[in-house]
Amino acid sequence: MDTIILADWLSARLDRSAAEPMYRQVLELMQQAILTGQLAPGTKLPSSRTLAIDLGIARNTVLHVYDQLTAEGYVTSTTGSGTYVADTAPREGAVAKARPEEAKKPCTISRRGERLIAQAGVSPKQWGAFMPGVPDVAEFPSRTWSRLQARLWKRASPDLLTYAPGGGYRPLRRALSDYLRVARSVKCQPDQIIITTGIHQSIDLAVRLLTDFGDRAWVEEPCYWGARSVLQSSGLTLVPVPVDEEGLNPTERDMATPPRLALVTPSHQYPLGMVMTLARRRALLEFARQHKVWIIEDDYDSEFRYGSRPLSSLQGLDDAGQVIYVGSLGKMLYPGLRMGYMVVPENLVDSFRTGVAELYREGQLMQQAVLTEFILDGHLTSHVRRMRGLYGERRELLINAIRARFGDSLAVRGDEAGLHFVLELPQYADDSAIAADALAAGVVTRPLVNYYMNRDEALRGLMLGYACVPNGEIAPNFARLAAIIERALTSLEIA
Repeated sequence: MDTIILADWLSARLDRSAAEPMYRQVLELMQQAILTGQLAPGTKLPSSRTLAIDLGIARNTVLHVYDQLTAEGYVTSTTGSGTYVADTAPREGAVAKARPEEAKKPCTISRRGERLIAQAGVSPKQWGAFMPGVPDVAEFPSRTWSRLQARLWKRASPDLLTYAPGGGYRPLRRALSDYLRVARSVKCQPDQIIITTGIHQSIDLAVRLLTDFGDRAWVEEPCYWGARSVLQSSGLTLVPVPVDEEGLNPTERDMATPPRLALVTPSHQYPLGMVMTLARRRALLEFARQHKVWIIEDDYDSEFRYGSRPLSSLQGLDDAGQVIYVGSLGKMLYPGLRMGYMVVPENLVDSFRTGVAELYREGQLMQQAVLTEFILDGHLTSHVRRMRGLYGERRELLINAIRARFGDSLAVRGDEAGLHFVLELPQYADDSAIAADALAAGVVTRPLVNYYMNRDEALRGLMLGYACVPNGEIAPNFARLAAIIERALTSLEIA
């Protein structure tokens, strides 16, 4: 393009009525002309005064455009000589030539990324009947939280507005250590607690610091898909270990090749809900001690037990320092808080405090300070107690709705604790198809098959969360789901 007709080319493409500034329009058009070769390398641009007159715009606008083009390497400018289009084409040999068929292929994500996306279990809907694992955020004492937050902001210290120290806000770590010792029988001092953004980050940090690429990791079969994704994306070799009514049940073959790490949910197995017996706990801890296996104990919702006190943690039985205990405040308070914690053995404290600061540059100190006040003032304990009662009511309402519709033909399992249970289906049922049909009808449920690595041996069922469903909405929503289940089972029986 000759610079004589540059003004005409620009004028034909400028939208003088647009909200976008004239400077931005001229800049982007000239960048486009240079990158496409319409303004060839070495072409001398008209002076800023000439181009401004030709376009009927302020000279300062053109000067800003030329300055930006120069700063980004599109043009070169020499005092007394003028402004010239720079040669921005790659140098010969600087880029390896691709075969024609390869050059046509679009860039894609990695094989590891493809596997992660293909196996993702995240739902497009995160609220409502019957989303598993989600608390009723409408019941969160937001006024109390707001009052505590306002009080802290009035006297906000600079220390609360910067990056978090390794491990997190010390008063919060002290408050959590006191809470966990009483509520979960966790053996810990404040320095052993590392504040994270939740269980996913806790597991990710532990994996990065305790394992190497290719190491073996035991996971329960079935297990939480999110934790499994974290382990797989870190390059670990996952070994699915079956569970029975007593919890994790490794075979002789499993134990013949000890893993580097084992991830377990002993107090409320996810998703099936059984509790690991004391004998199995002691056996796992002894195996870990003998073979130097790290155990990650995911204690995701044990505060909510119905009809009995919360069970003691596996970590409380550990005398060898092999257990990393991880938990989250999202289910006790609200998921958007994105705050969790991990309790690490004393010999790992310095490494984990450095690791969390190095990898994630933690912050949210103001939120951590608010949470500290919330705990120390007794609000956490009273909120959990109140929600335990409410969730217990909703659990009963949903079980009653199931019994009224199906009697004893469909079993409920894992309902003694937590925010969900499993509605078992016949082995011939397609729980994935039922869940998809339910979602189309506005009801969220997760198929049990998605939690298995070996889907051919998976139990069939639906994960039903009841915590975030108002009492009056449980029966009508289950009626919609029940109709879908009945239709699916009838069609399979006929076939």
